[in-house]
Amino acid sequence: MTKKFVSVKFLQERYECSRETIYKYMKEYGFPKQIKLTPGAARWDLAEVEAWEAQRTAAE
Repeated sequence: MTKKFVSVKFLQERYECSRETIYKYMKEYGFPKQIKLTPGAARWDLAEVEAWEAQRTAAE
């Protein structure tokens, strides 16, 4: 299975929030950490993001 990596812009659109909010989720709500692909490019593993969403939904 091929991993799919997504950008902060993708996450901003998905959650309708700012870049700062994504980083707040990482710090305060256990949102998955970004993966540094190159010195100038950080992405998130979509499978980890979806697992985080499922966990949050199940807890509600």
